[in-house]
Amino acid sequence: MARPETLSGWAVERPGPADSGPLTAVRRPLPEPGPGDLLVSMEACGVCRTDLHLAEGDLAPHRPATVPGHEIVGRVVAAGEAVTAFRTGDRVGGAWLRGTCGTCRYCRAGAENLCPASTYTGWDADGGFADAALVPAAYAYPLPDAESAEKLAPLLCAGIIGYRALRRSALPPGGRLGIYGFGGSAHLAAQVALAEGATVHVLTRSARARELARELGAASVGDAYDAPPEPLDSAILFAPVGDLVPVALAALDRSGTLAVAGIHLTDIPPLSYHRELFYERNLRSVTANTRQDGREFLEAAARIGIRVTTRPYPLSRAPDALADLAGDRIQGAAVLLPDERFRPSG
Repeated sequence: MARPETLSGWAVERPGPADSGPLTAVRRPLPEPGPGDLLVSMEACGVCRTDLHLAEGDLAPHRPATVPGHEIVGRVVAAGEAVTAFRTGDRVGGAWLRGTCGTCRYCRAGAENLCPASTYTGWDADGGFADAALVPAAYAYPLPDAESAEKLAPLLCAGIIGYRALRRSALPPGGRLGIYGFGGSAHLAAQVALAEGATVHVLTRSARARELARELGAASVGDAYDAPPEPLDSAILFAPVGDLVPVALAALDRSGTLAVAGIHLTDIPPLSYHRELFYERNLRSVTANTRQDGREFLEAAARIGIRVTTRPYPLSRAPDALADLAGDRIQGAAVLLPDERFRPSG
């Protein structure tokens, strides 16, 4: 596996609206892997809404000029001296969760996603909007050689976070699930729910997303503010729109649960206790994921033959991918692919 000499990619220099150019093309020395790191040559990197939030300033940068991207599929080109689980040439995935302390009460209880010392790819360290990246081996996932890198990339955050959101929604066996927003994460979580016997109702403003939901087997589709045709046992809010929280809560049956899946949400309007929360309805947030979530989801995705809808972009067009995501012009998930012509100066 050839080792590149430099790293070419995109960094968030000045956060702002996606169409204002928050990404800057950069060329940097290739990073050296530490004892527990993998240097990965990028085969594909998904474009997540969290990347958009970081680029637009909804999430405060943790460090200057960070390379975003945390749905990394690539090949190991070098490994640190302490790495034993991977070797050169292996295909691996780098995901959002990058590190935890391993000793706090949350880590010891299996809730490492709540670790106060947790770090994240593309936020605390450079990510996959580049032709190479460092991935801590302890947080990397082995990936199959036979699958398309483009189709694997969205599984590493959109899929894993959607899976955790599904579990947080406390969907009972054979239950009725409402999904609000139907992008990269939602269309994967819906397939897991359908494979497990759920009835899925999709509520989204995008006509193309409603068409995809029908193709995947949704029992009904409607606008984001529509009422589903029956009360819901569970719901997941994927759209980062706080106004939809009372809408989704009101659609729940007694004792139903709404899980809010995004890392960023606009303000939630005042809730009516009797209209939206009474009858023991539950409102839950979703915070990152554990590595166990990742392992379980990747196993489920392989088992059910999950269908991944993607729109590819060459790495040189990463700004266009972010702008299209901001404008809801992408059905499924955007994915960046290697671009040999992309060579920024620097």
